[in-house]
Amino acid sequence: MRTPRISGSRCRVLLAAFALAAALDLASLAVGFHGGHVVAKPLLMPLLAAWAAARGAPRLLVAALLCGWGGDVLLLSDADPAFLAGMTCFAAGHVCYLALFTRDGTPRARTALLAPGYLVALVTTVALLWPDLPAGLRVPVAGYSTLLVAMACAAAVRLGPVAGLGGALFLLSDTLIATGVADWPQPPRPDLWIMLTYLAAQFLLATGTLRALEARPGPMATYGEVCSTTP
Repeated sequence: MRTPRISGSRCRVLLAAFALAAALDLASLAVGFHGGHVVAKPLLMPLLAAWAAARGAPRLLVAALLCGWGGDVLLLSDADPAFLAGMTCFAAGHVCYLALFTRDGTPRARTALLAPGYLVALVTTVALLWPDLPAGLRVPVAGYSTLLVAMACAAAVRLGPVAGLGGALFLLSDTLIATGVADWPQPPRPDLWIMLTYLAAQFLLATGTLRALEARPGPMATYGEVCSTTP
């Protein structure tokens, strides 16, 4: 089921607002201005979800983005319960993505070869991180990682390169978080790189989903028409 669509001008305003909030958030992280990050981060996924809804996105896509919003807000806290709750929100988002990709995606023979690579990446990453993770987070991180890798693989195999790149960047972003939790060496300004890859991931997943649906024959081809034709 699709969300109701609104005018093209509102689509452009929502996308511009998302870009502005993203720029503010990344700039704040780059200069170490925590207040700017606290203000901008909670705005990001609602704006992206509103833009996707304005494009007539499936409700599962909007739900996935809003689950990301819940995770974003919870991860503003450094407390362990907030981290687990945030991870649960993101896991729910991956379930929404997986359900959407399974329902509306089309298997692509060439990209199916990526599945073994994603499986190897999952097993290797969890095995390497396991000894350095806090004991209470080992099983939750392993379970979450399985969902994340399944989502990233499904995005590539069933929706194509744009969504596939989004899934891969989501995997990279969360791997940076996990290595930080495991107290591995981090790049300078790790929060900046985490947010940069995360924002690109969510935008590419949303864009890739909409493009894949627009390319399908029949009613699905109308998903993106309002934003390009309605004044």
